[in-house]
Amino acid sequence: MDTAVKSLWEKAFGSGAGAPTQSPGFQGRLESANNVDWEQKVSEEFDLQMHKAKIMVVGCGGAGCNTVSRLTEMGVTGAEVIALNTDAKHLAITKAHKKLLIGRDTTRGLGAGGYPQIGEKAATEQRAQIKQLLEGVDLVFITAGMGGGTGTGSAPVVAEIAKSLGAIVIGAVTMPFKMEGTRIQKAEDGLAKLRQVTDTVVVIENQKLLEYAGQMPLAQAFALADELISMMIKGIVETITVPSLVNLDFADVKAVMSCGGVSAICVGESDSQSRIKDAVIKAINHPLLEVDYSGALGALIHIICGPDCTLAEINEAGEMISKRLSPEAQVIWGARVLPEMTGKVQVIAIVTGVKSPYLLGPMQKEEAIRTKENELGIPIILK
Repeated sequence: MDTAVKSLWEKAFGSGAGAPTQSPGFQGRLESANNVDWEQKVSEEFDLQMHKAKIMVVGCGGAGCNTVSRLTEMGVTGAEVIALNTDAKHLAITKAHKKLLIGRDTTRGLGAGGYPQIGEKAATEQRAQIKQLLEGVDLVFITAGMGGGTGTGSAPVVAEIAKSLGAIVIGAVTMPFKMEGTRIQKAEDGLAKLRQVTDTVVVIENQKLLEYAGQMPLAQAFALADELISMMIKGIVETITVPSLVNLDFADVKAVMSCGGVSAICVGESDSQSRIKDAVIKAINHPLLEVDYSGALGALIHIICGPDCTLAEINEAGEMISKRLSPEAQVIWGARVLPEMTGKVQVIAIVTGVKSPYLLGPMQKEEAIRTKENELGIPIILK
């Protein structure tokens, strides 16, 4: 991670200074699972050919390709990374396992010019190739920047194809700055289309970047969003593909993500004396999202810790997050122990069905404000 981005990351998600004093809670009854061939082990012990969930990450457009490049650099176990773009030059420098230039006849490799309808046409033009790439997939992450041409237009097409193949589809998108005028309307229209063809969409508001990266160079500020989405995807993928202490499998992810709606990424990390509490507080007060967790439909919580972490600590993290949600929310949690995480803990949660005034759209937003004013009997002034 770039030093400047690392500094922003720590400011946003936390890094403690002290070392925890708890006695080892899991040592002595755990063996390392990282180097085990689980398919072979299951086959030998149970005479069963284990189905391995096929997971893909698809980056659409410039912003999506930047994110998958970062994910590829980080390395992700158990997922195939694919990049789609209408801009041939940008696609050429993108890092991914597979690449597809879409809209060859429509854009001739020169981009969509900020027009979502061109991005949509480009993806439709290569529909057969996209379907071939996604054949047999169980879970697809589609990442894009809303408000431009290629990502906004092509992401819903890719999602619709993936859904037609029976996959669980999770969108992960960024929304424009308030100053970006017409891009905001394009983004809201694109998000509305994407929500119709996905199980859930995780949203990051670029506007919130200003609070933490307003004085940083533009590239480094956007790198923070790429880092966040990549961490979220890597966390979920490796929760499924790499055995955990408290396991989360594909069925768990499917159950929570099928709750639908808009989702929030929650990431917190700490190595302080009160590491669990600090990490959870960082997670639920996430700086890149403006959301209300009350009434959320579900949560997938994954805790990564060292062998010195206790079961009580892990349980505390799950309870702290659960208390912020509706009593009816479906909450599934798991934990993974890594030697390199000794003395610290990372909490990654995907909370589905959250409320966000920013995501209502202009007309619905105004109606929501009028309703609230009628309830309270006072005017509401938006910042």
